[in-house]
Amino acid sequence: MYIVGITGASGSIIGIRLIEELLKSGKSVSSIVSASAWDVIRHEVAGAADVRSMAGLLDSRGCSYPAQSLHEYRNDDMFAPPASGSYRCDAVIVAPCSMKSLAGIASGYAETLILRAADVALKEGRRCILVPRETPLSLVHIENMLRVKRAGADIVPPVPGFYTQPRTIDDIINFITGKILNLLGIEHSLFGGWGDEL
Repeated sequence: MYIVGITGASGSIIGIRLIEELLKSGKSVSSIVSASAWDVIRHEVAGAADVRSMAGLLDSRGCSYPAQSLHEYRNDDMFAPPASGSYRCDAVIVAPCSMKSLAGIASGYAETLILRAADVALKEGRRCILVPRETPLSLVHIENMLRVKRAGADIVPPVPGFYTQPRTIDDIINFITGKILNLLGIEHSLFGGWGDEL
């Protein structure tokens, strides 16, 4: 089981693509999308569509998966299973991670389900991957990244690798998503490694 949180930073497609790839690889996913993330999704991904659920969004994008593989939780539901350390999961990934969310995770201020799930992963010694989306970075942002790294999180800024010779935005999104999957030890074909034939 993988928990994917999507917060209100630009780049929500990274979290969506990650969920798609996890489901395609046969993994179960718990998704948590903040209210501001839904605003971003409507603006960046779905146009003006009134998207109300991750299942509906994935269906509109042609992603097929077993119905029991995707679990959706509201970000304000602190009684949901991901809020507890007894809820077994392989990793928590926050993609994209807003600077506000990063600050909350860095300070242990777990006021939402996404922040609590990340907090639980760190306290339980589970994998926690954050994809911080902001540029340029202030010293506060950098210090918060240092704090979460010291606490055990992995930091994956959405920085493209040009050695793969990306030709489309999709190529860049796939590269970043593939980097997250690499950390999770999940095989993918989103991009080739250095030295692979391009």
